[in-house]
Amino acid sequence: MITTPLLSLFLLLPTLALGGHNDRMDIRSHARQRNHARAAALQESESHLLRREFHDAVEHKMARKLARAGMEFAKRKADGSQCRPRNATTPTTLSRSVTSTATSTVISSSSTSTDAATTTSSTDQQQQQQQTTASSTEQQATSTSSADNSAATGQALVSNPTSYSGHTPNGNKAGVSAGDSLGWLSGKLGWWYDWSATPSGSCGNAVAVPMIWGGGTADGDDASRLAAFKSMDYVPQYIIGFEEPDCAAGSGSAGMDVGTAISIWNQYVVPKGEAGSILVGPSMCKQAAESGWLGPFMDGVTRKPDIMNIHVNKNSAAGIYADIDHYYNTYGLPIWVTEFACVDDSTSFIPCTDQSEIDSFIHTAVDIFESDSRIAGYAYSNGYGLGDVWPMVSNGQLTASGQTYLNALSKYH
Repeated sequence: MITTPLLSLFLLLPTLALGGHNDRMDIRSHARQRNHARAAALQESESHLLRREFHDAVEHKMARKLARAGMEFAKRKADGSQCRPRNATTPTTLSRSVTSTATSTVISSSSTSTDAATTTSSTDQQQQQQQTTASSTEQQATSTSSADNSAATGQALVSNPTSYSGHTPNGNKAGVSAGDSLGWLSGKLGWWYDWSATPSGSCGNAVAVPMIWGGGTADGDDASRLAAFKSMDYVPQYIIGFEEPDCAAGSGSAGMDVGTAISIWNQYVVPKGEAGSILVGPSMCKQAAESGWLGPFMDGVTRKPDIMNIHVNKNSAAGIYADIDHYYNTYGLPIWVTEFACVDDSTSFIPCTDQSEIDSFIHTAVDIFESDSRIAGYAYSNGYGLGDVWPMVSNGQLTASGQTYLNALSKYH
């Protein structure tokens, strides 16, 4: 004998099978109407047998479907106990992580989960395109705008595609003044010079760059150097201009008036430039404090230098940037730092003597020069007046400072 609960269940099976379909067929079907009436009559006493408790099975199904699309329910984490009622019109909020941009895109959608996934994908692509455009714009920003606050921050600029690689010998910025350290630096340098028109020595494939040092009147060396330059019968790849002509002759400075410098430059240097040499301008002994000499020289010559020539005698990153910023912002040319040394020039010219300070400065300087796109070349100074600790070579041996420069170059070359 079939009990009443089982009989009720048997009568309601069609209703349960189609319970979620509230369409017009329910109205036209008399059988369905009778089943609904019988179910209502038994609802009070045996509802626990007639109802199927789905809890959150539908929401879990949606969660699994969204998970396959790489999405999840925002905040609720697909917790079915908190899901909206069936057939409710409240839109579902979905979130999707965009790992390539390290951000999260939140999308609200009242359409199906397929539409939401499509909208999410489209939004992701648009954001990626915007970020790609922004990144390209940043890379193409000029060095001048980046340099505005570099002295204050002491941070190196990152090289970019607009760097002056064509003005860098062998594609290697690193160089040295004087030839006594070349034996230890083979394979590390792109260029070198020794203040003469006929550099003496060899350092692998590093370019030996000739120089027109002065006007021939500073001392005997100046006279012989000028004579050698005048007799040069070839077109060198690069030529370095006058040595600190803005200071009085002596102690390593050429001491030339602007008119004399313009005349010699136009007569002997410009023809080499017209024939193909890349011209590196005169260096100023007053560094960023230069005034009254270089500007008139640049205005007076018939062919301007292709590269700005600067000396950096400082003991901090901020000091290095101050010199670079001044010359680049004023003249807008790529820069060769033909001499750099650790010097406290805040009150006078005091070379550094502490080895740890020198070592730190060398690494700082090399890192800045290598990373700053405005710098096309740099050279360790082995000039006069730099004390006993800074020079790279002493008594025919590489010094601790020389070894530090070699180590700093080894990070890049």
